[in-house]
Amino acid sequence: MSNSPTQIQLIQPDDWHLHIRDGEVMKDVLADTARQFARAIIMPNLKPPVTTVDLAKAYQERIQANLNTLGITSFTPLMTLYLTDNTSADEVRKAKAAGIVGFKLYPAGATTNSDAGVSDLKHCYAALEAMQAVGMPLLVHGEVTHADIDIFDREAVFIDAVLEPLRKKFPELKIVFEHITTKQAAHYVRDAVTGGKNTIAATITPQHLLMNRNAIFAGGIRPHNYCLPVLKREEHRVALLEAATSGNSRFFLGTDSAPHAKGAKEAVCGCAGCYSAFNALGLYAEAFESVDKLDKLEGFASFFGPDFYSLPRNTKTITLVKQPQNIPAELPLGDATIVPLRAGETIAWSLV
Repeated sequence: MSNSPTQIQLIQPDDWHLHIRDGEVMKDVLADTARQFARAIIMPNLKPPVTTVDLAKAYQERIQANLNTLGITSFTPLMTLYLTDNTSADEVRKAKAAGIVGFKLYPAGATTNSDAGVSDLKHCYAALEAMQAVGMPLLVHGEVTHADIDIFDREAVFIDAVLEPLRKKFPELKIVFEHITTKQAAHYVRDAVTGGKNTIAATITPQHLLMNRNAIFAGGIRPHNYCLPVLKREEHRVALLEAATSGNSRFFLGTDSAPHAKGAKEAVCGCAGCYSAFNALGLYAEAFESVDKLDKLEGFASFFGPDFYSLPRNTKTITLVKQPQNIPAELPLGDATIVPLRAGETIAWSLV
């Protein structure tokens, strides 16, 4: 990485956690994403969910058709499967052979389209054993969903109740603790003992680096800042920023950019998800600059993700410049519109 106070050149980053949905909205999301990222891990929580290799191949074909329509040749979708109580060891081995990069664990009811998620990890032991054997990562939405657990405590409880027992039972299973939001999660991943093997990592979103939970209630309800896992207290944001900018290879970029039409967010029961695909790299640069750690951005954005997934690093470079970028109030999303993160505001960094 080379940088000056006004310019940063990076090996092109990848997004290790992305929602692009399906149908008409997909092309708009892909256009925003491919402008910044070379690759992205595509989340499988469609309706119905992407639970088999055959469904993933069909989804990948739909993605490729949209890329072709857009004339984009420099973006690679990395496909995942949705883990269920019924996922078989055979499907895991088939997925590995087909180039699927991971299985996604959604605890049932944790987030958007997670109703088919895992009800009890014990139902998945055969699949998890196969994943451990073939080196297939488990991508974890790390929250418990019990009604008696406060929504702000669900991630911390998940560590003790689910993640630590899971790692003890499957010590060589590669796990990505996705979109972490708490000091407990950051410290857990930082301090995890892995016996010398690289078996645990975490992704961090731009919103969790830049905002605390006050952003949901600033002057009234701010539905476009509402996501799951929900924003937490300032002490947690500070801990996440410290982890992301530390140079520790266990932490890397994953936007969790989640497109929902404006009307679905501004509703009686609004959807969870922040749309950062439009301006993610500028937001990350702002976060890293806030603690004078721009020199750590390339590792977090460009190196540590592919290294964990045993994929080659990209070779093409991109350039960010210290040039104000006005974020539109709305963007097209199929036949509707979407409100991007920081809509109507100006951010300091722009992609050349």
